[in-house]
Amino acid sequence: MRSLSPHAVRRALRPLAALGLLPALLLTACGSGTSAAKESAAVPAAAASTLKINTSPEQNRIRAEKAEEIAAKVPAAIRARGELVVGITGDGIPPLSFLADDDSTVIGVESDIAQLVADVLGLRLRLDRTSWENLFLAVKSGKDDVGFSNITVTEERKDIYDFATYRVDQVAWEVASDGRITKITQPSDIAGLKVAVGTGTNQEKILLEWDERNKNAGLAPIEIQYYQRPADYYLALKSGRIDAYFGPNPTSAYHAAVSGDTKIVGTVSGGGDSLQGLIAGMTQKGNGLVEPVSEALNTVIENGKYGEVLKRWGISNEALPASRVNPPGLPRPTKK
Repeated sequence: MRSLSPHAVRRALRPLAALGLLPALLLTACGSGTSAAKESAAVPAAAASTLKINTSPEQNRIRAEKAEEIAAKVPAAIRARGELVVGITGDGIPPLSFLADDDSTVIGVESDIAQLVADVLGLRLRLDRTSWENLFLAVKSGKDDVGFSNITVTEERKDIYDFATYRVDQVAWEVASDGRITKITQPSDIAGLKVAVGTGTNQEKILLEWDERNKNAGLAPIEIQYYQRPADYYLALKSGRIDAYFGPNPTSAYHAAVSGDTKIVGTVSGGGDSLQGLIAGMTQKGNGLVEPVSEALNTVIENGKYGEVLKRWGISNEALPASRVNPPGLPRPTKK
């Protein structure tokens, strides 16, 4: 089977879902590490028979009720506007944030979580589709109220932004399904390999740390390659130009399940060996929005709406028992 583009992935979902194969495949592939399990025991894994995949623009999102006490804590300017502007990247691959079959409507777990938060805060949801780089600028400047885009909490980012957590951060090693690599669990497993990773991501940081450890141990260095689009690194995997792709676990597991071209051979915490990474909604530092966002998340965690959303997209194993504001983040880069 050829490597699938994001649009082709969405088309491939339909026959798999109709045959009842996609849920079982997806949930089998979407494994998480031990550290994640400690953080995410609140919501049981979705049963294969209950997972339904809808890639149409008519999402019929799971909705929540307004909580007056929490809504009253939203900064006055946002309340007066009546809408929550959410920065989101819609050009990724399922199930986090991607485009529906109309190639314009942003769907996925991130927009669903954003909808729940907006509902609890009594605000209309407006998604501002942007690039990863511009997302941070938009939140910092106040153009966007909050970013929901698989953003990991780091100590460095906490200098500029506030965070309200809502998922554990797992990253996965994805390789060709017919390749020689069967597992990647430690730095020595990637010595001498050609590895693709997203620039400026936490998985890049982990990859560089593993490479440094290998070189200090006298092992062969890795060759890092960067691609702009998911279709590019999947084509590189298929053609053998790279040995592995290191990316977010949900997206890699989803692609592996649908395409059949790849498989997951290992997962690690987005924090590497030092700390369990956490995914969070990101707000402008000190503007007073992060607390009501976190309270809104805790409201939907407690009433089960949050669990329904994660179950809908097959990532219940990344659930958190509670949202926290500005928890310990991934450590700052080591100064040499």
